[in-house]
Amino acid sequence: MTARDEAQELEERERTHGPIEEYARGEIRAYHGIVNTWLLAVYAILAVWGIYYLFKYWGGLGPGLAR
Repeated sequence: MTARDEAQELEERERTHGPIEEYARGEIRAYHGIVNTWLLAVYAILAVWGIYYLFKYWGGLGPGLAR
């Protein structure tokens, strides 16, 4: 891939995904995009599990401290 091809690819991404931010002298490139649906599902499942765990196992002084 030549430098010209890479520049054209970056311009195309910038048009479709917005401005590209570069870090570490261009080694890391980031743009603001959408969050994948599966990742949103994982977040929701973890939140529901956390609330369940909070109500199910919350209370007492902890393992071995209750008399």
